[in-house]
Amino acid sequence: MKGLIQRVTEASVSVDGNTVASIDMGLLLLLGVERNDGLAEADALLHKVIRYRIFPDGKGRMNRSLEDCGGSLLIVPQFTLAADTGSGTRPGFSGAAAPDRARELVAEFVRKAEGELGQTRVGQGEFGADMKVALVNDGPVTFLLSV
Repeated sequence: MKGLIQRVTEASVSVDGNTVASIDMGLLLLLGVERNDGLAEADALLHKVIRYRIFPDGKGRMNRSLEDCGGSLLIVPQFTLAADTGSGTRPGFSGAAAPDRARELVAEFVRKAEGELGQTRVGQGEFGADMKVALVNDGPVTFLLSV
């Protein structure tokens, strides 16, 4: 399971011109599910995302987590993160989880995130939809996490 996190001052996701979720300060998470991922990987990545220290402390150092600073989390399913880009000029997707399995794991990830942060601090994109994501990357700060 892979997650591309971006520290944001605001972010939103729209489907067919309608905003389906938005957050203020926090993290935008693009979430990719790979073929062999299960609940253990989802739990491990969620733990890392919520506790990854990339927010500034009083001295401006990246020393605070999403959990510490009370920020929000916008989770956007991102099939293309599971791509194999190792050869050629066209990505391969044989390593990606089947859509039904990926949908289940994303839903479980969201459910557990809401349990840890509270429903009002978690937003989500629409699995399988053509989404438009808007964000203001703060820093910019972006990290690719994998478990």
